[in-house]
This record gives sequence, C-alpha cells and structure tokens, in this order.
Amino acid sequence: MSAFTLISRNPTLRMIAAAMFLVGVFNASTYPYQSLIAIEVIGLSKPAFALLLVLASATAVSASVLSGVLGDQHGNRRLIALIATASSLLGMALMLFFPSTISLILCHGILVPIGSSIFGQLFALARLVHPQAEGRDGILGTVRAALSLAFLAMLVFWTFAFEANIAVTAVYVSGALAGLGLLTLILLLWPRDGQTDWVDARSGLNFKQAFREIAAPNVLIRLLLLGAITSSGGLYMTVISLVFDQSAQRGPADVALYVGLVAGWEVPCLILLPRVARHFKRSTLIGLGVALYCCHVIALPLLAASPLIWGMTLVAGVGGTTMLALPIAYYQDLLQGRPGTAGAMLALQKLISDVLVAFAFASGTAIGGYTTVAFIGVSIALLGAFGLFWVDRNTA
Repeated sequence: MSAFTLISRNPTLRMIAAAMFLVGVFNASTYPYQSLIAIEVIGLSKPAFALLLVLASATAVSASVLSGVLGDQHGNRRLIALIATASSLLGMALMLFFPSTISLILCHGILVPIGSSIFGQLFALARLVHPQAEGRDGILGTVRAALSLAFLAMLVFWTFAFEANIAVTAVYVSGALAGLGLLTLILLLWPRDGQTDWVDARSGLNFKQAFREIAAPNVLIRLLLLGAITSSGGLYMTVISLVFDQSAQRGPADVALYVGLVAGWEVPCLILLPRVARHFKRSTLIGLGVALYCCHVIALPLLAASPLIWGMTLVAGVGGTTMLALPIAYYQDLLQGRPGTAGAMLALQKLISDVLVAFAFASGTAIGGYTTVAFIGVSIALLGAFGLFWVDRNTA
C-alpha cells in the first residue's frame, strides 16, 4: 500500500501532514529573515546576533530533548505540542505588537526555539500511529515532503512580496497565521492524550536513565556520524549566498532561485524515496545520498559563475532527500519504544552539525577560501557516511 493511501485513510496521519505543512510555512516565514530583521531593523550588532544564535540553539536542543523524554514518560504529547505551538505564536505576537531588542531576544532566542520541539513530536506521533516497518519510510518521507513544499511556496511568495516593497517585518504576520492555524489544528484534530486508538507505552525511565540511554555508545556514535553527514546541508546554507555574492554573474535573486529549485526537487524525491529504500539498507542509502550531495557542495564555489551550476540543483535535491527523510526512521529503530526521544535526536544531530559547520568554515577561510571550506566540509560528511556504513555493518 502506498504512503499516499496510508495517509489518506488515516485521519491522524492527515493531520500530521497538514501540521507539517504549517510548520514549513512558519519556518520559511521567519528563519531566513531573522538575521536581516535583527541587524538592519532592530539594530542588533553582529556579535550580539551571534550570541542570540547560540542562545537559540541551546534552547532548541534543551526543549526538544526534554519534551521528547517527557512525552515518552507520560504520553502527554498533545499537551507538549500545544505548549510548543503557543510558545511560537507568542513570539510572533511580541514582534508584531512590541518590536524591540527584548522582544527579539524572547522571540528568536527562547520562544520560537521552544516551539521547534513540535517537529519531533509530529514524527513521534507518526511512529505511534503506524508502528509497522512496512510503509514507515514512505509515510515519513511524504510527511517531510509537506514541509519542503511549504518552504518552496513561501519562498516564491516572499520573493514577489519583497519586490512589491512589503516590509520585511510582515513575515511575522505570516508566521502568526501559520502558528494560529497549527494551534487550531492540534486543538481540533490531535487525539487527546490517553484516549488514542494505539498504545503509547510509558518508557518507565527517569531523566537520568533516559539521558544514559542517549549517551549509550551504540547510540552516541551514530548520532555523531549522522551529525557529520548532515553538516553538509548546513554548510550549503552557510556558503551559498557568500559564494554567489563573489560572482559577478550572480546576486540575491539567484540565491533565492537556487534554494527554491533544490527544495522543489526534494518534493518528488521524498515521495519516490520509499520505492528505492526497499532495496537498500538505510546507512547505504544515506551514504549514496551524501556522496551526491557533496558533489553539489563542491560545485558551488567552482561553478558559481557557470550555467552548469543550475544542473546541480537536481543533484542536491536527489542527494539531500536521504538526509531529510531517513535519519528520523533510523533513530526510531535505534531507540525502540522511545518515539519522543528519537524525535529529539534530530535537535542533538543539528547541534553537532552546526559545530562541524563552524569548524569547516573557520578553518577553511583561515587556510584558503570558500573552495577550501567546501572541501573540508565534504570530507567531514563523507567520513561520517563511511563511518555509519562501517558501524552498521560491524555491529549486531
């Protein structure tokens, strides 16, 4: 049975897909423009904005891990989802009605990062609704495609909106509407805690035991390796605007077009991924995907001025699909019976990825330029892919 059929026949899976689309609308409306608003509109200094990003990262990781563990302990996933969404909505309201430095810090440093924990809860709910291995990758891939589709749609929307001289702070209106829609969706359609048609077994673990489970060597090594693999995606988002800015043939519009095309290719690839995944182990498929993706990362500084660069959007879309869709299922199988904790692993993975991106960027720019940055970043990602393949092959 296809993922589309499974989702269309299950009201909770339909709700998850719709919620993921709204999360995509929210993220595409706020994250790409927060640096511009913070520095150019609010007047935050660049060092202060860097500290804001550190605060946001620490808050997001803490909130995701705590909500994941609490969800597994108590089965109160609907309540956690409501709190997370209300937190994001409050952040939007602060910036809409009381724009200031304090509101910016509260919004982007605390409230929206807390709200990002909804991502892991949606994947945890999908695992509970459909625990069978058959069709799971397809469901998760299709749900993740909803986020990419929303990101693509909003990227196009804001490109035209800004050309019409709409103020950049209007993104908070879009974010607030998406947050309000998500809150309404959860209130009306998310099954009430303790009244579900499926079993949501309590983990029986206290916080110390839950964290010890995450720190177990077989889990921790895979987390580090997947963080290295996905750092290639973070590196791409870090260097693309800088590389295109250095080229006389490229500008901001080209950056938006390139990112939009990559997101556009990801949607059909995510939908088709389950058919391919039947024939490969997840670690093998992730390795093949990151190898393709690394070709695109290397091509950015080398082919930025060439028309050939546009062909790399397809390579990035195909390769990046495995990094978007497969890690969550990988973690869910690794942490059987802990869907909330498995979802929180994505936040820890991103933290590791961000640290490695910072290392690649700092060392690459110190030694040479953006080409050096790309080569260091690609080396890290490929080593991670090889390591994951080796660990899976040699671990029972």
